[in-house]
Amino acid sequence: MSNYAVGLVIVLYLSMLFVIAYVAEKNKRSKWTNNPYVYTLSLAVYCTAWTYYGSVGIASSSGISFLAIYLGPVLAMPLWIVLMKKVIRISKQHKISSIADFISIRYGNNRQLGALVTLTCLFAIIPYISLQLKAVSETFSLISAKGSYQSTGFFDDSTFYIALLIAIFVAFYGTLSTDTSEHRKGIVATVALESILKLCFFLAIGVYVAFYLFDGTTDIYQQASLRENFDQLTTFGGLGNGFNWLFTICLSFFAIFLLPRQFHVAVVENDNENHLRKAIWLFPLYLLLFNVFVISIAWAGNIRLDATVNHDYYSLLLPLQQNDYGLAVMVFIGGFTTVISMIVVSTLALSTMVSNNIVIPYGFIKTLVEGNPEENAKRIKNIRRISIFLLIIAAYFFYIRFSVQLSLYSIGLISFLIIAQLAPSFFLGLTWRRGTARAAETGMLVGLAIVFYTIFLPVISNIARPNVDVLTEGLFGYAWFKPAQTFGFDYLSPESNAFLWSMAFNTLSFVAFSLNTKGNYRERNYAEMFVNHENYGNLQEGGFIWKGEAYVADIKRLLNRFLGEQRTNRALQLFNRKYNISETEERADARLINFSEKLLTGSIGSASAKILLASVSKETPISLVEVLHILEESKETKANNKLLQEKSNELAAMAQQLKSANEELRIQDKLKDEFLDTVAHELKTPVTSIKAASEVLEDADMPAELRIKFLENINKDSDRLDTLIRNILDLEKLSGNRTELEMEEQDMSDTIRKAIHGVEQIASKKGVSIKFSKKQNVFATYDEDRILQVLTNLLSNSLKFTEPQKGKIKILLEELEAEVSVIVKDNGRGIPDEDKAYIFDKFYQSKNQNIKKPQGSGLGLAICKKIVESHAGTISVDKDYKKGALIRFSIPKEQ
Repeated sequence: MSNYAVGLVIVLYLSMLFVIAYVAEKNKRSKWTNNPYVYTLSLAVYCTAWTYYGSVGIASSSGISFLAIYLGPVLAMPLWIVLMKKVIRISKQHKISSIADFISIRYGNNRQLGALVTLTCLFAIIPYISLQLKAVSETFSLISAKGSYQSTGFFDDSTFYIALLIAIFVAFYGTLSTDTSEHRKGIVATVALESILKLCFFLAIGVYVAFYLFDGTTDIYQQASLRENFDQLTTFGGLGNGFNWLFTICLSFFAIFLLPRQFHVAVVENDNENHLRKAIWLFPLYLLLFNVFVISIAWAGNIRLDATVNHDYYSLLLPLQQNDYGLAVMVFIGGFTTVISMIVVSTLALSTMVSNNIVIPYGFIKTLVEGNPEENAKRIKNIRRISIFLLIIAAYFFYIRFSVQLSLYSIGLISFLIIAQLAPSFFLGLTWRRGTARAAETGMLVGLAIVFYTIFLPVISNIARPNVDVLTEGLFGYAWFKPAQTFGFDYLSPESNAFLWSMAFNTLSFVAFSLNTKGNYRERNYAEMFVNHENYGNLQEGGFIWKGEAYVADIKRLLNRFLGEQRTNRALQLFNRKYNISETEERADARLINFSEKLLTGSIGSASAKILLASVSKETPISLVEVLHILEESKETKANNKLLQEKSNELAAMAQQLKSANEELRIQDKLKDEFLDTVAHELKTPVTSIKAASEVLEDADMPAELRIKFLENINKDSDRLDTLIRNILDLEKLSGNRTELEMEEQDMSDTIRKAIHGVEQIASKKGVSIKFSKKQNVFATYDEDRILQVLTNLLSNSLKFTEPQKGKIKILLEELEAEVSVIVKDNGRGIPDEDKAYIFDKFYQSKNQNIKKPQGSGLGLAICKKIVESHAGTISVDKDYKKGALIRFSIPKEQ
């Protein structure tokens, strides 16, 4: 393919990323950008060109050795649910936006330490970015059929322009806000999409190689096993190789926590710590999928390709060998996505660290103090944008000078080695209060010096002046001090040798200086808040120690210069409301100082925030005794607050229960009033009818036939009165548990037939059919009179609500293992949905009784429920039955 065609593909791809980032940034609150899957996919920024290309190169010569850089993150994942959650909570409360801020704040907001961490990250990541540029340059040359990886001129090098395009993308979307603790959903969305693309494209080339070029993975294994070096690819390699595996796993374990890009996506961009629960298993699954075909591609390349080609690029060279240019372009784009995502997030994180920990605190503080909010925001954004361009240009020059001579694997390990020097100060700082800023600085410097001596010195010497005496004879002529074989450990790889001694002396220096030096009160204060973070919760300001003189007006003016008046006023109002502080308060206390420092940290970093607040306040040194006393008071306050909160929650729960009980009483009172009205009406109606009929019967001249009719009416009304009174008395006995049940083993089929017989005449007269699926010998222990009462009531209701001549009632009897169930269903008008939840309540009447005035007292089904419950059974209405009404009751076989 021509250079222009490949260049066009790159431009179109970057344009797509711009669009996606723009849409995601406009829809920050969308569920598509705020979910655990996007969060997990953003963590896959860990998979860079080293993963995409370098793993194949290692697998082609060393077999499964490439897996070590993935085992570290997999082993780290279970710790995330505890350790990373703690880091996220601390970072959110202190508005931390980078690993440099995190470490410097832990050690008393130490400016020098923050700068040292930033420089360490620069030394680690600039070579790593150069690794990505190397991969782009070399794969661009392969796919465009150029003869050389490097261009002869500076401005005709395609890699330089690709780097500039990436810088423009990051500078635009990474600096939209001056508050670096805010989420950048545009960039996170593009990284998540790229994680999907690179995985899919790598799996695609894996399937192509295994099942198109070969007859499956077994075929690849069989052909590879015939080659001379096959044993080297399938054996562990002795003690030295075992140590190399162990140290590489440790390096990758530290990297998943400490790499600036990983800290940024895992901590700064996290908006819900519960996302960790999915990430701890989804991310290892992602890494597993990414490595499924690595061995197949590597061994296939060994079989099909010439030994002189670069093994790292087998995945691209194999389709090119078959003239499958479409697949080759897809593989190239997959590799390009790994480069883009890594450079984007890394330069974003590094530019924040450079501006907040070096440029602003050491050069622009005075300028920013004198500026207004708009000018300051513009200056801060420009500082970060310039930092982004300078970082990528520095990585480009490192690539030209050094990366061409080194493999992807070597550059990656060197970067991991340097970043690992942060591990003692980070991990021990989270778990050990004795750690001090001086100890952290000393440990890092010692570790970096050893890395330089054991790794960089040989690399630089071999490029600039080979066969330097120190490399062959050791420092001062002592063989034990050879850079690659320190203390005579000649069976370790150079990287493992460097890791062992740098981490050993780094950790020992940290511990020794911590035990022999005392940090100032700020260090002890932050050590307590970080290590015992759970003691302070959301009231971190209450645990901050500060003594001196400061005024609210001065602090407010300072905040206005960086946050603007509107944002400052809103923040201070929320603060005053949280701690119940009067807005007329003139003096600032430790809580306001800490709160203001956090606000400024989000915009200009912790080091600059500390300097600025010191400029508007007079701080008084605090003794160790005072620090311990204040911390103890803070703990007690926290404990009291927790106890008070628990009591408040208990009172709130009791108040809610009381409210619910009152509401229930109100409803019951209302229902009872309605019931009494209904009963009074039902009693009045037959009584009035009886009285009227009696008065008519006083007429001696009344015909006999008419007299008989009036006597029948009196009879019916008397029966109605008797039924109503018996129902009221019956319900009252059942509710008070004053009814003794006569329990006997009965055949439920017989009881059902008795109930049918009792209503048969009414059903026949109305033209309603009653069917019962007979089932013999369904025995249970129950009071037959009471269950007969239930059945009769249910059948009477069904008869009442079915249409004459069309009505159908069906009774089903089901025998289960421990209970008997009876179902009564009809094809009547059914029970309205709004009534189904209440029809078994006392005093409740359904309003849909053939659209006529409700008849009855509303006690029938309530009595049924009480009878069934007295048998330890249940009764319910089927809410989904729409063809009429379906009521089921069940009772145990044995009581």
